[in-house]
Amino acid sequence: MDATETRTEQPEAQRALALPFEATALLEGLRPWVECESPTFDAAAVNRMMSLASRDLALLGARVERIPGRMGLGDCVRARFPHPDGEMEGGILVLAHLDTVHPVGTLGALPYRVEGERAFGPGICDMKGGTYIALQAMAAMVQAGIATRRPVTFLLTSDEEIGSPSTRDLIEAEAARHEVVLVPEPARPDGGVVTGRYAIARFNLRTTGRPSHAGSALSDGRSAIREMCRQVLAIEAMTTEACTFSVGVVQGGQWVNCVATHCDAEALTMAKRQADLDQAVERMLGLAAGAADVQLAVRRGVTRPVWEPDANTMGLYATAKGLAAKLGFAISHQSAGGGSDGNFTGAMGIPTLDGLGVQGAGIHTLQEHLLIDSLVPRARLFAGLLASV
Repeated sequence: MDATETRTEQPEAQRALALPFEATALLEGLRPWVECESPTFDAAAVNRMMSLASRDLALLGARVERIPGRMGLGDCVRARFPHPDGEMEGGILVLAHLDTVHPVGTLGALPYRVEGERAFGPGICDMKGGTYIALQAMAAMVQAGIATRRPVTFLLTSDEEIGSPSTRDLIEAEAARHEVVLVPEPARPDGGVVTGRYAIARFNLRTTGRPSHAGSALSDGRSAIREMCRQVLAIEAMTTEACTFSVGVVQGGQWVNCVATHCDAEALTMAKRQADLDQAVERMLGLAAGAADVQLAVRRGVTRPVWEPDANTMGLYATAKGLAAKLGFAISHQSAGGGSDGNFTGAMGIPTLDGLGVQGAGIHTLQEHLLIDSLVPRARLFAGLLASV
């Protein structure tokens, strides 16, 4: 694909932009997805969601494959749609995840509901809403007899919310067989799309102290929790404009009347440039315990490489911008934090357009919601891209 080429003039694209989506119908179809809770660490729950999506894909005529999970995580689903040119290489890969950060039972505190112009529910914005409208864009094109420009494959993964440790190899292998990658992660707050993402590294930390009875021999012990608290403050104090540091998980101790022997934590650092992330990794791995009688171990976890937009990705954006203009709205573009599986494909040099999902807010919280008015325009935009790129 020429980096500057736009294909909004194609008759198929014009027909795709006029597809008769209805927000009410999209919400009705999305609701079962939202109510099928699928937190990453609950493989059985994720697999129930994969089964639901597999059925929807099969009904559209896709050839659906179930790829067994590993590392104790859920399965993935790959669905290939028939195309007049056959399953040639160089198609469109729709890359999405169906795991969420919300534990099973979150529906009690965050039930699916519609309030005015917002629809609420766990994972509704990140990213079941975007994945569902991408699927419905494909469905509408199939039903209308509108051909996609290239063969289309959907890859639905199970562990994006923890950095894709079990699926990165699968994502990269599948992406390498495609010419274009479309990622229906949530849109930016202004409705814009994502043409690059910051680099992210995760770390696992463990402090080891010396146990004692907290009631009768407190001074004999050295608390692993106390040492971890020192480390958390030191880590987060390293945050700069170039690179952020945060600690999101801390677990320590077993009995309140025992001085804690171990404390574990998980930290994350994010940088706009790979050089800044590399420096942050060095700083994290160079951390040391604050006293001679306690120990600190730091282990690097999963990493997402920086994705910087190239001319071909900007060509994809130009196509999307032209399609959006025909629909009556403007879309901006930007590099973004937060990370997605688009980091991998973009860093591979494959033209990638991210942030094509729904607009909303409250992501990863008990206020997660999408904006209902964004459903139809985003579905039409996605359909237009399938017909154009």
